[in-house]
Amino acid sequence: MNFTALEQSIGYTFQNKELLKNALTHTSYAYENHVDSNEKLEFLGDSILEFLSSKYIYQNYPKLKEGEMTKVRAEVVCEESLYEVAQKHHFSDFLYLGKSERLSHGNMKPAILADSVEAVIAAMYFDGGLEVVEKFIVENLKGAVEISSMHVGMKDHKTVLQEKLQIHGNVHIVYEIIGTHGPDHDKTFTAQVSCDGKILATGEGKTKKQAEMQAAEKALLMLEN
Repeated sequence: MNFTALEQSIGYTFQNKELLKNALTHTSYAYENHVDSNEKLEFLGDSILEFLSSKYIYQNYPKLKEGEMTKVRAEVVCEESLYEVAQKHHFSDFLYLGKSERLSHGNMKPAILADSVEAVIAAMYFDGGLEVVEKFIVENLKGAVEISSMHVGMKDHKTVLQEKLQIHGNVHIVYEIIGTHGPDHDKTFTAQVSCDGKILATGEGKTKKQAEMQAAEKALLMLEN
């Protein structure tokens, strides 16, 4: 497989292409072809990502308390954020998957894509060092860190909605993804929130979480009016 387009997108050219190939090799492909999967690289990449994102938050957000920094990091270093990074750089076009995963569109599964980002981070570290990885992580996550730091300590819309609806006792609140549109690499999700079977509002977003959050925000506005 030619990785040139991926390397151009992530801003780094690998000296050892086998490292990059290993980082993109899912366990299903590894099992079928008797090669190493990306699991070990993913394990290391997770730690590197946590360390470098912690360093970035520490250096750039001195006013945040320790607990707030932890919350920001947890919001940013998560499957959803890494899935968005994978989508941005079209990782789905370069994954090595086994037959069953290919048939079930494994290259679009958030967990597989997020794991591949962590593995690529470790591969970049081995190939080019910590500085190279830090540049990649900061460029791809600084926007998410900025947004998270602005809202740290504030309750999200889903939490506020739940508190408002349960003020007079327990109610059954359900979020459902009721539709998607757009190409696989740039989907928009539509979510619906209902309370005790009554539909309150719908929302849209580039991730399921964003769509649910917008639905909750609209439901709150409806309740206030």
